[in-house]
Amino acid sequence: MKSPENDFAFAGERIALGESRDLQLEVSASYAGLPLYLPFKVIRAEQPGPAVFVTAAVHGDELNGTGIVRELMLSPQFVLESGTLVLIPVVNMLGFERHARYLPDRRDLNRSFPGSSTGSMARRYAGAIFDVLKRCDFGIDLHSAALRRTNFANVRADLTDQATENLAWAFGCELVVNSKGPKGSLRRSCLEAGCPTIILEAGEVWKIEPAVVDIGTRGVANVLKSLGMITGEIQVPAYQVRIDKTKWVRAERGGLLQYHVSPGDVVDKDQALATNSDLLGKEQNVLCSPVSGIVLGMTTLPAVKPGDPVCHMAIPPSGVEPIREAIATQKLDEVDERLRDDLASSIQVTKEGL
Repeated sequence: MKSPENDFAFAGERIALGESRDLQLEVSASYAGLPLYLPFKVIRAEQPGPAVFVTAAVHGDELNGTGIVRELMLSPQFVLESGTLVLIPVVNMLGFERHARYLPDRRDLNRSFPGSSTGSMARRYAGAIFDVLKRCDFGIDLHSAALRRTNFANVRADLTDQATENLAWAFGCELVVNSKGPKGSLRRSCLEAGCPTIILEAGEVWKIEPAVVDIGTRGVANVLKSLGMITGEIQVPAYQVRIDKTKWVRAERGGLLQYHVSPGDVVDKDQALATNSDLLGKEQNVLCSPVSGIVLGMTTLPAVKPGDPVCHMAIPPSGVEPIREAIATQKLDEVDERLRDDLASSIQVTKEGL
């Protein structure tokens, strides 16, 4: 473990076992020459153990993760028994201040890691944060879908690494998507630095969605339980499946969509996903799924042009029937059920033909 049994230094401050500290890390400067600080919290149990970071808003408009980190900070039931927890509610402060995904120079912070002390503004910013993160043993990075999209809750991880795979399954999402992550992403760079890291993808930008917060806090707690850092039983969903392949289904015609599915739905091949109509209500075509799978994500903007993404399908390796059987026999957890209902509220869904 990287976390020592005695003092642990963060942002120039030393935190002993049993201490909890609110800290600030200087990551950049304003045009006025004033320092820009990143606030974060370090919680250390009285007993030694792993150091785990939880980060949110690497993309500055993805606030669901910020809500999850805030809940972890404020919950009186959350008691750390061993190890160290580093909580960063907003990584991309410059984007957060502008309600924007990217940094002011239009660079993507999540393509700038591990950063450097002499590179672009984005690389320097990433480097300052990475100096903290790389000192942890494990990491959880919290994300939402891009603008005008929503994601069904899923964990993404490089499952070729055993420690990362263990984190991914422990988190407790129904879908575990196997991917290394883009070059320069926080999770990929952390793993390369010896800190296995997973990401949660859930919900929309510019929102703190209650069910997403509950899924996220349950998942972080599950990971910490699996590492022996807090007590309690790991809560698992009705099913969990590894996803190695996904496919975007795109609009064939321009027009307005009437959706027939919502995030998390189990879909058969050739099942209708959406009906496309012109502005006078004349049906132009019905968009059908080319695969049997689960709706991993979808657009929340019903106005489309040819080629626009509509539904992101996760393709289970053993088909969808085992998943249907698991849901029917084990029943969804109350939190998972609320997540489906909440995500569906962002779009209007009707059965085909109505």
